[in-house]
Amino acid sequence: MPENASPPATLAVRRDRVPLGIVYMVGATVVFAVTTAITKWQVATYPIGEVIWVRSVVALIVCAALILPQTGLGVFRTARLGDHIKRGFSQSLSQTFILVALSLMPLAGAIAINFSAPLFATLLSVLWLREPVSRQRWTALAVGFLGVLIVTNPGVNTFQIGAAFALANAVLYGTVTVAVRRMAQSESPQTLTMYQMVVISCFTALLLPFGFEMPTRFDAGLMVASGVGNALGQFWWTKALHLAPTSAVTPFSYLSLVWAMILGFIIWGDVPTIGLLIGSVIVVGSGIFLLWHETR
Repeated sequence: MPENASPPATLAVRRDRVPLGIVYMVGATVVFAVTTAITKWQVATYPIGEVIWVRSVVALIVCAALILPQTGLGVFRTARLGDHIKRGFSQSLSQTFILVALSLMPLAGAIAINFSAPLFATLLSVLWLREPVSRQRWTALAVGFLGVLIVTNPGVNTFQIGAAFALANAVLYGTVTVAVRRMAQSESPQTLTMYQMVVISCFTALLLPFGFEMPTRFDAGLMVASGVGNALGQFWWTKALHLAPTSAVTPFSYLSLVWAMILGFIIWGDVPTIGLLIGSVIVVGSGIFLLWHETR
């Protein structure tokens, strides 16, 4: 999409491509689930700052290799530098918080708590972007959030330190989602992605003084693979938000829970609880309903 496209034309294209935006979001959930599992494996051995910085730098290199040959340095031309920096800072905190949560709790549990993010994103999109949200969407989001409550089984032992970091990540993720949607009216997906990667790499570098351990060859390969996957997932996620309204595509991030349960069982032997299964059916069902509603 050209950077100089007018806002009305950009919005029209995104509205017409809601199904394609959903496809990009679903693809991003698969990639993010795999890279998150790799990250959880790594933070058990290496400092969190090192893991997130290496992943960010590799993602930056991959994005630059894919985007710059097509756009050149003109991709960095923007009138919203401050917005890019604020968005990158929020996303740096968000990614750091989820890594802390992953080091303290099961994979599926951390992702399940993160699923309150679409609710925050929808509320903020109504307040900031004045996006119309139909009663069907509100119902689907409310039902999805109920499923998240069933998964997390809130009680006296729910909000431990790991869960608190996961919830903080969810709130920040919601604000980042809305920020991307707002900036997408004037910024191309390539510009959004490159600034995101650059800013996150710079901010996460500040964590390196708190700990660094030379990885083995195998672990270094995993870190690189995680960075490559993160770059692909971030670009697909940004593309999805550029093609469709926030409230239409973000509910499909719920599918990450399915992939997380599968990976958690295969890698760590985590057996899904009844609450996790029932809640997952509810949140996935709400996503399927939204897919039907948007493509009807």
